[in-house]
Amino acid sequence: MLLRFRTANVRSLRDEQELSFVVPPGEEPEAARAIELSDGKQLQVYPVLGVFGANASGKSNVITALKKMREAVLNSYGPWTSYTGVPDRDPFALDAESAAQSTFYEVDFVLDDGVRWTYGFELGDSRVESEWLHAYPKGRRQVWLDRDASREHTYDFPGDRVQDRARLARSTRPNALLLSRAASDNHPQLSKIYSWFRSNLWDITPETELREREAYTARQLLDERTRDRVRELLKVADLGIQGAEVERQPGGTALKWWLLHGTDGGTAVALDWEQESFGTRSWFALIGPLLLAIDSGAVLLIDELDASLHPRFASEVVRLFQAPWSNRANAQLLFTSHDASLLKTPRGGRSLEPGQIWLTEKDKRGATELYPLSDFNPGPEEDLEDSYLAGAYGAVPKVDQGQIGRMVLMALTGEAESS
Repeated sequence: MLLRFRTANVRSLRDEQELSFVVPPGEEPEAARAIELSDGKQLQVYPVLGVFGANASGKSNVITALKKMREAVLNSYGPWTSYTGVPDRDPFALDAESAAQSTFYEVDFVLDDGVRWTYGFELGDSRVESEWLHAYPKGRRQVWLDRDASREHTYDFPGDRVQDRARLARSTRPNALLLSRAASDNHPQLSKIYSWFRSNLWDITPETELREREAYTARQLLDERTRDRVRELLKVADLGIQGAEVERQPGGTALKWWLLHGTDGGTAVALDWEQESFGTRSWFALIGPLLLAIDSGAVLLIDELDASLHPRFASEVVRLFQAPWSNRANAQLLFTSHDASLLKTPRGGRSLEPGQIWLTEKDKRGATELYPLSDFNPGPEEDLEDSYLAGAYGAVPKVDQGQIGRMVLMALTGEAESS
């Protein structure tokens, strides 16, 4: 499971920011998972975090930074060979100093054997400036890799734990990560760290790759192991959907699918797929990847969860990850949203605890600050949605009621007077 993510100098995330799935002191939510660590201790970890904030406050950049870290791990040894430096670094653009500074990434995570790991690196324009890997097999830190491009001897492997150290150091390009190089040869120790990145941090944006995700969900309807769950998720969304059908096109590879609409006991009507609403299609396209992530225990990233989904659909996504009965493999969800209604259940309770709600706000320099709502210590009976919308925690647009209308009227009046 993902425990923490830290980053700096990526887009609007100028200064170091941290996002944590670890339950903060004082919170004992039912949705938290008790992770057994290799030293026998337990750690309470959330399965869901939501990032909320005003437009252009940097919410999406949190997910972008995680995606960029994953892409660097997966691609630095192979696709980056055609570059003389580090591609697509995208540092903070609103001051001259940041362009000359490195970009920083670090994650803490726990593998299936209960061992906690910390892996991170810093990227400059032309090379990997530093890279490090630490393990905590018995609660005590072991340094496996310490790379620093500014030293005469760039690589240090304290304790000589890493096999093939000399060959890895000799064959890793300055603009490639040693972890990526090791995985290319299926390194017996480091490949499991690489595999964690390959199997996690899956990115879904509801408006993109829609057709591909629709086809994936359709294939799940052909699989007896997932067919019933897909159909139930279509019904629970209360779209008047009674079922779904899929057929193979001539040739056996292409699929055609449609939904069956109607009321219980009535005659179901099949609609042409192009007649379905964008919201219905977005929900259908999300179901397949959603179930795959839950079954495999992956970390799923969804930017703008509410962009094309009704709040009920978005709430259902959160519920599937929160509930132990549906999320048995400890999958995790990180999403961004504008919709404050996701902070409350239909009956008025909390759908997310304060430690699961993270907020973004820009300072005077245009840099994003990321912080948890739990920093404000809200009382157990406090309505988090009402307080958030009232501005009690920041991270909301600083616009008074009617201000936009007045500005438009003033502009129109000024144009009329000038003419």
